[in-house]
Amino acid sequence: MNTYLDYKEHCKKIYDIYMSASVLNWDQETHMPKNGNKFRAQQLSTLAKIAYELSTDIKFGKLLEKLNSDDSLNFDQKRNIELSYNDFKKKLKYSTKFVERQSLLTSRAFQDWRIAKENNDFNIFKNSLSDLIDLRKEECELIGYKNHPYDVLLDKYEPKLMTSEVDIIFNDVKDKLVPFIDKISKNNIIDDKFFYQFFDKKKQWDFGIELLKQMGYDFDSGRQDISAHPFSTHFSPQDCRVTTRIDENNLSDMIWSCIHEGGHALYEQGLLKENYGLPLGDSISLGIHESQSRLWENHVGRSIHYWKKNYGLLKSYFPEKLKNVDYKQFYNACNNVKSSLIRTNADELTYHLHVMIRYEIEKAIIEESLNVDDLPSTWNRLYKEYLNIDVPSDSQGVLQDIHWSHGSFGYFPTYTLGSFYAAQFFDKASKDITDIDSKIENGETKTLLDWLRKNIHKNGKRYDASELCKKVTGETLNFKYFMDYAKNKYTKIYDL
Repeated sequence: MNTYLDYKEHCKKIYDIYMSASVLNWDQETHMPKNGNKFRAQQLSTLAKIAYELSTDIKFGKLLEKLNSDDSLNFDQKRNIELSYNDFKKKLKYSTKFVERQSLLTSRAFQDWRIAKENNDFNIFKNSLSDLIDLRKEECELIGYKNHPYDVLLDKYEPKLMTSEVDIIFNDVKDKLVPFIDKISKNNIIDDKFFYQFFDKKKQWDFGIELLKQMGYDFDSGRQDISAHPFSTHFSPQDCRVTTRIDENNLSDMIWSCIHEGGHALYEQGLLKENYGLPLGDSISLGIHESQSRLWENHVGRSIHYWKKNYGLLKSYFPEKLKNVDYKQFYNACNNVKSSLIRTNADELTYHLHVMIRYEIEKAIIEESLNVDDLPSTWNRLYKEYLNIDVPSDSQGVLQDIHWSHGSFGYFPTYTLGSFYAAQFFDKASKDITDIDSKIENGETKTLLDWLRKNIHKNGKRYDASELCKKVTGETLNFKYFMDYAKNKYTKIYDL
């Protein structure tokens, strides 16, 4: 190996293995029979080991070192090498045994979490979770950190983000968003009971497919399935899949999971296929990824313009259930701000309190000021403190999210980060696109998708998240855009 072409081919080989493992993970969460877990864990562990060995191959490292000082490469080529070389050096800090152990632990933990949730018993999951936490603490020490061990975990999902920066973000939430939520709660007279009738599963599914198509989701390069926890995944820009959850007694579950996961998938479908396997063919960060799902879910999907177009379509599926509800009532109900138990069902404002709770718990666990045995009681206490909600069960409380069963500590803050990026991006798109509201009202979202493809999707990892935000909007992330958006929208809804 001694050329840039050799580098590309080696990267594609590694990526092929990771994507093959992703197919197995997708199957594990959608179609795999219960008894398949043992061998699936073994299969995933084997693939993880092979990918790690290829990623840390000495010849590959020497090639990266050589190309890293090659001035003949263009900007994109240099960026690919820079990111790959940084990743190579970081991976060398791990061992093959660590990678294998991680794969086995996460496969076991996922099954334990699923059984624990079904049986409403945190103790079933406790030991696996404790092992994963120990693994993450070990990882923090392996990688090393200057300020806080949690920085290492954040960096996996939002490169260069510091714990101190997340603290500032949630201080803004506490100081500015929480008082606004309190103000809304005193004026909340919205009736959303019509959401909680019986809505046929097949009809919900068909309506969700219509919404995905309208967004521009390419079903020739993707598909939708059912899962316990909605998610999106990808194996290439031409195979980006989504899942949804359908509750026949709660229409909102399906609607928001379809639009949200569809936003993620549109990002993946917008990456340039010629960069497959290279850093520039991958998304920047989970914060930017979440900005795409939140932009579609909230700024488009919860807007009055969107439902002027789509409420008639929804009503054609459920004419009897919605016969006494007009589109304005439906729009208001879509934006009902109220405390709730489940993060994924939360409105776009209180949602950030759910994320803040998880962040505080994760940070405390990594700091070792909280142990696993006390996790359920701490969870319940924080839900009472921040959302004034009594948690009735483990399944609806500490077991509600899948993330910890994957070992994904450091992930949750990117949800809030993504919402704030989304507000800033949508503000800029609204200035660049003539009559964007009218276009959405007419079901014409292609112009918005084209804007996102041009400004965000096609770049891959060409820029860091903060740098991209500045290039697109003229400034780095600014909480003001989200707060202005929230005040403008909800002041009208609640006549504040």
